[in-house]
Amino acid sequence: MAALSGGTTDERQYPPVREIFGSLLFDRRAMREHLPKKVITNLEEAMLGRRPLDAADADIVAMGMRNWAISKGATHWTHWFNPINENTAEKHQAFTLPVDGDGAPLEVFSGKDLMQGEPDASSFPSAGARSTFEARGYSVWDTSSSAFIVKSPKGGTLCIPSVFLAYDGTPLDLKTGLLRALDALETHSLKLLRVFGQRGVRYVRMTVGSEQEYFLLDRPRAQKRPDIRFCGKTIIGAPPAKHQKLDHHYFGAISPRVLAYMEDVERDLARIGIAIATRHNEVARCQFEFAPLFAEANIACDQNLMIMETMRKLARKHELRLLFHEKPFADMNGSGKHVNFSLVDSEGRNLLKPSTNQRKNIIFLTFLASFVLGVSKHFTLLQAVTATPGNMYRLGGHEAPPSIISVYLGEALTKMIKEIRTSGGEFSKKPNFDLGLAKLASITAYDSDRNRTSPVAFTGDKFEFRAPGGSAAVAFPVAGVAAVWAAGLKTVTEALEKKVTAGKEPLDAALEIVADTMTEAGKILFEGDSYTEEWKAEAAKRGLIRSKTTSEAIDLLVERDNVAMLEDLKIYQKREIDVIHEIRLESFCTAIEVEMAMLHDMLFEGVLPAISKQMILEKSALDSLEGTDLTDSAPLRGVIVKLGAIKAELIKGADVLVEAKARFENLQTGERAHAIEKEGVPLMRSIRKKCDEAEALISADIWPYPSYRNLLSLSA
Repeated sequence: MAALSGGTTDERQYPPVREIFGSLLFDRRAMREHLPKKVITNLEEAMLGRRPLDAADADIVAMGMRNWAISKGATHWTHWFNPINENTAEKHQAFTLPVDGDGAPLEVFSGKDLMQGEPDASSFPSAGARSTFEARGYSVWDTSSSAFIVKSPKGGTLCIPSVFLAYDGTPLDLKTGLLRALDALETHSLKLLRVFGQRGVRYVRMTVGSEQEYFLLDRPRAQKRPDIRFCGKTIIGAPPAKHQKLDHHYFGAISPRVLAYMEDVERDLARIGIAIATRHNEVARCQFEFAPLFAEANIACDQNLMIMETMRKLARKHELRLLFHEKPFADMNGSGKHVNFSLVDSEGRNLLKPSTNQRKNIIFLTFLASFVLGVSKHFTLLQAVTATPGNMYRLGGHEAPPSIISVYLGEALTKMIKEIRTSGGEFSKKPNFDLGLAKLASITAYDSDRNRTSPVAFTGDKFEFRAPGGSAAVAFPVAGVAAVWAAGLKTVTEALEKKVTAGKEPLDAALEIVADTMTEAGKILFEGDSYTEEWKAEAAKRGLIRSKTTSEAIDLLVERDNVAMLEDLKIYQKREIDVIHEIRLESFCTAIEVEMAMLHDMLFEGVLPAISKQMILEKSALDSLEGTDLTDSAPLRGVIVKLGAIKAELIKGADVLVEAKARFENLQTGERAHAIEKEGVPLMRSIRKKCDEAEALISADIWPYPSYRNLLSLSA
C-alpha cells in the first residue's frame, strides 16, 4: 500500500474530512434522521441532566440508534466503559439473533438494553469491594456522551459510553467520579455567578483539551525486544551517540511514513466526531504529538480513550509499534498528556478569559483565585491522581515538570495579584499598573512567557496541567482538577455571600476576597525554574513536599483532608476512595513486578549468553596471538576480565532480584508497593547499568536485542 511505503496516496480514496466528519457518531444530525422531534427534545433534556429518559422514550431511541447503526454496517453493540485499571472495556452483543419460532433472525436491541447492561464484573479489580463469587456488575448509559461506531473489516460495533458499577453500587470505573466532580464544579460555579447577579446562566461546563504525546517505532524491530512487547518500554539499553541532544527532531518535517499513519488516524477519528487540531514531531527521536480540539470535559475524556484505541489499531496496520509509556527510553524525553482546561458558561463566555470589562474581569479573577485556593489546599490530590507506574520515571526529567505541585500565573497576573494583595483591593489613583476601568487592569492574554517547568500553568485563557502521563486515562486527573476547583469555589462563594449579606457591593467584596484568597494560597504560587535544587528546598519550607515516591503519592489519595473534601462535595465516599487507592497501588506493584520479571528473563535469555559469546570471541583472538610479539595482548585480556566481572555482577544481581520479588509477593499491598520502590527499582537500575556497560563492549551481531540506535530510526 502507498500509505505504508510512504509514497503519495490517491486522494480519490479519501473524501474531504468535512464529508465524513461525525458519520459514525450518533449526534444530533443522526437523531434528526432517526428519532421523532419530541423524543429528541426529551433526550436532549436527559443529556443536559435535567430529567431522566423514561422507558417509552428509551425504546424509541434504541430502535432509532439500532437502525442507524445497522445502516452503517454495525453488527454488534456494547456498553463501553473505563474501569479503574485505566483500560477500556467492552462486551459485544449481536443485534441479530434467531429468536422467533421458525429460527429466523430478528433484530434485537431494546430501551432496556440501551440504558443498562449487566456485564460479568468478577475479573475487574475491586480491592475487596465485593467477594470473588459476586460477579454481577452494572453498566449504565451516560446519555451526555454520544454513541459511536467502531468499524471492523467485516462490520462494526456500536459503542455506548457508560459508567460501570458493582452490584452494591460501588463505582468500578473512572467516569462515575468524573461526572460527580464535574457536577460539583458546575454547582458551585453557578452559585458564585448568582452572587454576581448572573442569574441567566443555565449551566457551566468544564472544557478540556488533552495533548497526547507518543512514540512510534518500526514494528518488526521493536517486536524483537521482549521489554517493549510486554512492558511497553525498554528496561535495558545503552544510549545512542545521537538521540535528542540537538533537538533536531522537534517541529521538524514529519516523515512520509509517519505522516501516512497520522492521516489515517485523523480520518478514522473524524468519522466518530473527533477533530485533531495539531500534529507535530516532539523533542525526542521518534516522538510525536496529537492535540484534539477542546470539548466538554466528560466527552473529551471519552475522546482521548478513543484516540488512543484508534492509534493502537492503525499502528499495527502501518507496521509501527506505538508506545504511550511515560518513559520508554532512558535519558530521553518521556510522554505526557498535558491537560488544558477552562470553564465556559451557557452564554458562551470563557470564565478564565481576561477582559477589558470591569465586571467580567473581577469574575475572571474570582474564578482564578478559587482554583489557586483549591490547589493550595488540596495539591496532594493532584499528586495522587497523576501517580502512575510510568510517571515515576518521567516526572522531573527533561520536558516533564517535577512532582512538586506549584502554580504559575505569569508576569502580568502575578504583578496584578501582588498589587491586590498589598492593597487589600483598595487601589490608589495611580497604582503600579494600568487599572483600565475603575478598579481593574486590562489584562492581555498571552502577555507573558510560558513556564514549561510548572506542573500547573495559566496560559492566557486556560490552565494547563502538565503532570499527567502519556498512558493514563485522563478522566482521573480531570476529576481531580474539577474537585479542587469546586472546593475552592465553595470556600470563596461562602465568604462572598457573607460580605454581600452584610451590605458589601459584590465587586468590592470579590476584590477583597481575591486579595485574602491569594494571600492564603500564596505558598502554591511559583514563577521560577521548578527544576532547580533551590526550588526543592523552598518547596520543602512551604510544606509542598508530602511524598517523594509514587507509592507515597498514591497514598495521598486517602489523606484526611482529601477524603473530607471529596465526601463533602459528594464526589466519592470514603469506601469508594479506599477501593481506588487499593487498585492503584496494586496496579503499580503489578507493573513494576512485570518489569522485574522481564529484566530477569532478558538477562538469562540474551544478555548473559551474549557476554559469554563475546568473551569466547576475545579469547579466540587472544589465543591467535600466542607466540607472537606483534601486539600487546594486555588490552584483550582486560576486555575479557571486564566482561567476566560484569557477568558475575549480573548473575549476583539476578539472584537478588529473584529473592526480592518473592519476598515482595508476601507483603500486603501498601507494604509491597513501598518495598518495590525502595528496593526493587534501585536494584533494577543497578542491573541495567551493568547491562548497558556490557552492550557497549559487545559486537552488534552478538548483542541479542535491537539497540537504541536501531530502534530510534524510522525509514521513510
